Amino acid sequence: MWQTIIYYTVLIFEAIIGAFGIRLYEESSYELLARVPGRIEIRRYAPRVAVEVTLPFAGEASQNEAFQLLFAYIAGANSSAISRNGRLGMTVPVEVQGNKRIAMTIPVQSSEAERHVRMQFFLPTNYTIDTAPKPRDARVRLVPRETETVASLRFSGSGRDFAAREAELIKGLKGSAWQAVGAPYALFYDAPFTLPFLRRNEAAVAVV
Repeated sequence: MWQTIIYYTVLIFEAIIGAFGIRLYEESSYELLARVPGRIEIRRYAPRVAVEVTLPFAGEASQNEAFQLLFAYIAGANSSAISRNGRLGMTVPVEVQGNKRIAMTIPVQSSEAERHVRMQFFLPTNYTIDTAPKPRDARVRLVPRETETVASLRFSGSGRDFAAREAELIKGLKGSAWQAVGAPYALFYDAPFTLPFLRRNEAAVAVV
């Protein structure tokens, strides 16, 4: 019981300070390779594990459902072996019998294509595809992400102008040494209730 209280107390505290753009979550690590004029960064991300949901596109409702499914997974809707003392090797989150609560990391990745919305949470670096708890919901799946090179354009605001930022990113890469591969996607670092001018959003695309 106390483990659950501690876990959700920490989440509430993180949500409160998150409204002011303060982030305590682990961030996916990367190496900055270059900068392209126009605020574009070229990054190399290390291998990592994501948990993913893909749903038929139904506007904002499908994005909300995808987020809820992913949050449920990190909050304990998963199956895992119980470690010694029933705890993870950190203060929070806490592992409880039969399931495991997992620290949320940033950014959250989201993309819309072919009438579907796909959303991913990246797991903390201490997890591999073999050690990460298995989702209990069939709509949630673990995805290994290999080393990847990404172009990223950072901006603030609600993120509703993502299409314009995506076009700005692709246009900014033209004439540079980097070529986009695949479709752009969105990266969100803050909750929807964070003050818009303090939010960190990014339009990103894989590059070679």
